[in-house]
Amino acid sequence: MSSEVFSFLFPRLFAAGALDVYLTHIIMKKNRPAIKLSVLAHDKDCKNLEGIVFRETTTLGIRRYPVERTALERQYITVDTLYGPITVKAGLQNGSVIKYAPEYEDCSRQAASHGVPLLEVYREAQQEAQKRFRTATDELS
Repeated sequence: MSSEVFSFLFPRLFAAGALDVYLTHIIMKKNRPAIKLSVLAHDKDCKNLEGIVFRETTTLGIRRYPVERTALERQYITVDTLYGPITVKAGLQNGSVIKYAPEYEDCSRQAASHGVPLLEVYREAQQEAQKRFRTATDELS
């Protein structure tokens, strides 16, 4: 199957409820190289997603198995940067922020509108988030 099909397939899977879609290079029987498509989804969406995969790809079969997930509690804040407001997602464990990351879409939009590299906007947002979270932690102490 042409790998161009994946560019067509991914948006359809996400629109149909896929939580994540990714590709893995694998070696199949008789040492044939292949690409494995993985689609993470809720049980209620699986039949519909399987239908899309069967219609849009050359596969003749789908292996299905349950996957468990552990996730940090999430909190969203907005930080003001030199490039405008950026949403930052924080991961909390037992009520404490243990990691955070600026949202890609916000950083991408601001980088494009200001004509600067994405990583520059990303770093600026991280610095502002660090100030906010450090202050919040100090106030809790």
